Amino acid sequence: MVEWTAFDVKARKKVKVVSPEFKQLRNGRWAVVGKSSETGIKVFRFLTKDEVAKYAKKK
Repeated sequence: MVEWTAFDVKARKKVKVVSPEFKQLRNGRWAVVGKSSETGIKVFRFLTKDEVAKYAKKK
């Protein structure tokens, strides 16, 4: 399993994403959504096309 990182606005640094989920946004882009390991707030990160092809399950 891949360990995802995202930027936490509250902590002002990149943190590990706890319980990551793949979501397709309304505009068609994919993102990893989860909770911050530092502060517990919701964080997300956009995925590249290569990451989508490798990790995300298309619906």
